[in-house]
Order: sequence, then structure tokens, then C-alpha cells
Amino acid sequence: MLINWLVRTLFLATAAFGATLAAYGQTASPTPASTPDDDIIKVESRLVVVPVSVTDPNGSPVLGLKAGDFRLTEENRPQNIDSIGTAENVPLEIALLFDISATTSPMFKFQQDTAAKFLQEVMRPGDRATIFTIGASPILVQGRNTAEASAAAVRSIVPTKEFTAFYDTVGAAAEYLQKNAPDGTRRVIVVISDGEDTNSKRISKAIQDGYKRAGEKINSLTTKELYQLTVKSRNEASSQERLRVLKALQNADTVFYSINPAGSSFQLNQISVFGQENMQKFADETGGTAFLPKFQPIDTKDEYQNGNNGRKNTEILERIFRQLGNELRSQYLLQFYSDGDFPLNKFVKLDVGLQTSTGLRVRARQGYFVKN
Repeated sequence: MLINWLVRTLFLATAAFGATLAAYGQTASPTPASTPDDDIIKVESRLVVVPVSVTDPNGSPVLGLKAGDFRLTEENRPQNIDSIGTAENVPLEIALLFDISATTSPMFKFQQDTAAKFLQEVMRPGDRATIFTIGASPILVQGRNTAEASAAAVRSIVPTKEFTAFYDTVGAAAEYLQKNAPDGTRRVIVVISDGEDTNSKRISKAIQDGYKRAGEKINSLTTKELYQLTVKSRNEASSQERLRVLKALQNADTVFYSINPAGSSFQLNQISVFGQENMQKFADETGGTAFLPKFQPIDTKDEYQNGNNGRKNTEILERIFRQLGNELRSQYLLQFYSDGDFPLNKFVKLDVGLQTSTGLRVRARQGYFVKN
């Protein structure tokens, strides 16, 4: 945010100047009366919020750090940390985004149950969660509410066979948190999705425009050629969508986490690879983590194997949510005032670390976009 500070009135010293003129036989003219516009200097400064998590080599939260334990630079210039909030005294705002498309439905039920359990375990009375579904369009299932209500909302979600508006939903969640989460809270988006996008407004338009440019040739394309055309059109639009959504995440001071239920199978097609790359980019830039678990298939012809794999997958997902909970419990909220003269919409680079090298892992947002 941009904060205008009015600096105290500065009086111009004129006595010495008058004496100098007198020495040369000149008389100093009376000093004109100061006007408010002349004497007040307006200094523009912006408050920058930097979520940071610190964990030890085992992934356990590192608690009790003070402002003096951190070092923070903005465009390579050291900054003074004005205040620091900890997980113990700063409320948490979570937006949980569930992909309800066909790409994630085989493991949907155990993802649902584990996510609901996670909310109940990690949230405290003052924390709030918001639930979105990622389908053909963003759907706000539940606005900010308690752990119990949020867990019930998650369990009520029904999967569909629709297309996926991934970018639109992440952007909508970021904007929701920016508008509705109280100032000074720790804002987090947790996405359970493969990151694929086939139906966000700009993606859908780009794909349709690609088909139109192909004209009548579209009818003679093989399945492989049609897929390649779709991927090409989608990727061209996705580079712009990636920047748009990342900007929304940064403007909302939000940390992005994702869990990809596709596991190692994400490498089977270009769209899936691009989806995971997007989620990794969002996590890296905001100080979060993009989890890519090695889930086992649970839709084979062997029911016994399906059950065994399901139990293993549940254990893996529970372990991921425990790690995510550790990161949230080790999260700090650093704040500093920047007086850097940066143009509007510039991405300003930040670097956060600890004053001493301790082998601890620090995750923090990599920068912010200058806004009004």
C-alpha cells in the first residue's frame, strides 16, 4: 500500500545569508513568509508485507525468531524490518481450491477427507478458511468461515466431468483474499489440482481463435495434430495468464501451495507438464511449495491392489499436509517501509535470509509489483 507521510515544516535559515550580503555592502531582502506548500515535503513510502517460513533440515518449524535474526534486501539494498508477526499471534487466512474436473476424480474422496482433516488440525479459533472449486468456472463454495464449517464444506464438494478454469480460479481466490481478509493476516492459497487449464476465459478464447485460424483444415487434422494445435494456442496464452495470476497473488500478499494428484504421471503430456511448471512458479515466487507426490493408481482391475494403494496414497497425502502445517506454523510476517523510487507495475526483487548461516531453510516471496 502507498502511505503518504507529511514531514514536519522545515524553516529556511536566512541569518547567515543576510550577514554575508551585508559584508559585501548589500542588504538582504526580507525573507518571504513561508506558505504551507513551500514548507511541507511529501515523502511517499509503501508498506511491504513479506510472508516467510523457516524450517529445520527435518522440515520442523523453527519458532521464536526475532526481527534481528532476519536480513532483507530490496533490489540489493538492505532494509530495516519495521515489525514481525509470528504464527502464534497472526491469524491465518486459507483459501482451499479443489479441482473437480475428471483429471483428479479417481482419488477425489481421500483428498477430500485428508484436506478436511488438515483444516481442522491447522486452524485455530481466530483463523478462517475460504473454499473454491476449480471447474468450468470459479465457484465460491464457502466464504471465510471456521474450521468446522470449512471441513464440512470440503466434504460436500461433488466432482464433475467439466473443463478446468485453473487460472481464473486462482486469480479469483487471490482477489477474494485481498478484498476480504483483514490486514495483517497470513494469507495462503492451497490448491489441489494438476494445474491444467482448458477453460479460463483467456485460455478458452485463445484455443478457439487457433481453431478459427486453421479454417477448414481443422476437419482434416489428425487427433495428434489437433492436440498439438490446442497445446500451441494454450501455451501462447498461458505465458500472459501466468504473469496475470502471479501479479494477483503478489498483490494479495499471498503464499501459494499446491498438491498435484497426478503424481509422476504429469509427464505424460505437454499440458500436464506446463500445469506443474505453473504451480512451481507460483510457489517459488510467493514463498510456498509445489508438492508432487508419487501416488499409486487406485483404478486398476485388481480391487485388492486398489485398496492397498489407496491406503498408501492416504499416508502420503497426510505426510504432505503435515509438512504444509509445519510450514504454516513456522511462518513469520515481516513488514518494512520502502521509499524506493520505482515506477508503477515494476516487479521489485526481494531477498530474505537469516543473519547467520544455520542450515535452516527459508522460504519467502521473491518480490512484489508496485501498485497505487
